[in-house]
Amino acid sequence: MAAPFLADITDIGSWLRSPFALLFAVFQLWMLIDAIRRKEWIWVLFLLVLPGFAAFWYFFYVYRDGPSVTRGFELPGAHDRRRIKELQAQIHHLDKPHHYSQLGDIYFQQGKLDQADSAYRAALERDAQDIDTRAHYGQCLLRQNKPREARPLLEGVVAENPKHDYGHSLMGLAETLAALGETDAAIATWQRVTENHSYPRARVQLAGLYAAKGQTDQARAELREVIADDPHAPGFQRKRDRVWIRRAKKLARQLG
Repeated sequence: MAAPFLADITDIGSWLRSPFALLFAVFQLWMLIDAIRRKEWIWVLFLLVLPGFAAFWYFFYVYRDGPSVTRGFELPGAHDRRRIKELQAQIHHLDKPHHYSQLGDIYFQQGKLDQADSAYRAALERDAQDIDTRAHYGQCLLRQNKPREARPLLEGVVAENPKHDYGHSLMGLAETLAALGETDAAIATWQRVTENHSYPRARVQLAGLYAAKGQTDQARAELREVIADDPHAPGFQRKRDRVWIRRAKKLARQLG
């Protein structure tokens, strides 16, 4: 009785002819490629050793959290993606700059940076002074690896309101300066952020710059604070900052 059953299981041809098996294989490969692109090597190992179960686990635990290009870089007040159709209709009928800007925020959160770029530029064509649009477009340009273009936008926003977007615009400026190789200026800007906020995004990147300059004691101090605060943070915040906590623990291990 068992022999025919085992023969069916080991018959690769029958598996390849099965639409379900083909879909399963595509899904498994999709998750594996995504894990490799994100350099999630532990997950790569799980996906290879435990195909199937690990693929679904990875999808719900990592992949579904959002696009890797903007993970950990949320824009405060960004709207739900269900607003897209409504905003497109409002743009068609009213052509208001804030509708374009809100649409850009949604695309940014979805990782669709080219579409976000177009929406932000359309908003600025209609209102070049809107501080939210300038700030968010600067963040978008930075994620597109265009720090030189992002810098004047973010510097202007921070000069006008250093606390804009609860410190997120100042963080964007710090990241821009770091991307341009201006390490000392980036450190000084991160220190301005951490004077008023305890964002893991800020402390981990500040620690990384300290470590790069050989200031390991300062780096360890920042990382200890991030790791110690994490268990006491609300659930939604821990999920949002998961990427930074992982980076903090990795860097802490490297520093010893």
